[in-house]
Amino acid sequence: MEKSLYLKGEASEGNGVKLVFKPAFLNHLTREIMKKQVMTSEKRFESYQSALETLRELIQTAKAKDTLEQLRPEIVKRFEETHDLALETIHAYFKEQGRAPFSGSRDITVEAFNEDLIDDGEGWLDIIICRIKYTPLYPGDYLGSLSEGIVKKYFYLLENFERNFTKKING
Repeated sequence: MEKSLYLKGEASEGNGVKLVFKPAFLNHLTREIMKKQVMTSEKRFESYQSALETLRELIQTAKAKDTLEQLRPEIVKRFEETHDLALETIHAYFKEQGRAPFSGSRDITVEAFNEDLIDDGEGWLDIIICRIKYTPLYPGDYLGSLSEGIVKKYFYLLENFERNFTKKING
């Protein structure tokens, strides 16, 4: 199925030019545009801060209204998104510095600890292990323990990363 794009011409009122594109070309064009839009660590950090604020508000609401049990799935979902954005921010930061590619979140976490981007490397590794245990591939109900860990410890680790990264990029 072809897609059409109409361009209005300035020379002739009401007349336009119809361009017809095949979907394969549009997909290719989209991919090329996306390649050009490389997100800097600062842009990723802005996304991270927004996600962290959403998580903060969710946790505060759960505590204030005593609805932690009902909001556990949403807390875990928002936490995972926020943690992923933190790792993406760290990865982009190291990439901008010309650091070698990393094989996974553990390597990034260790290097971030060595660079003082995070101040509790063991806690961050615990996050990774907890998230692995929470995946549907492993038996057991980890939703309760993961959401409890988020509220009691992991959220504060993410806040500390926000503080440390802000210091790092601001000089």
